[in-house]
Amino acid sequence: MAHHPEQGWSLLCNGVLLFEDTGELLPDGRVIAPHRPLASSQVMTAA
Repeated sequence: MAHHPEQGWSLLCNGVLLFEDTGELLPDGRVIAPHRPLASSQVMTAA
């Protein structure tokens, strides 16, 4: 594993490149788009 927060990415032991914006690049070349959490004003909570 390699962690480079100054560059905004980490290399996981399974070969996945994980980016600070939550996007991912898989070892087979597939891309997982960034999946940012909802803003706190959009989060619903159970009563």
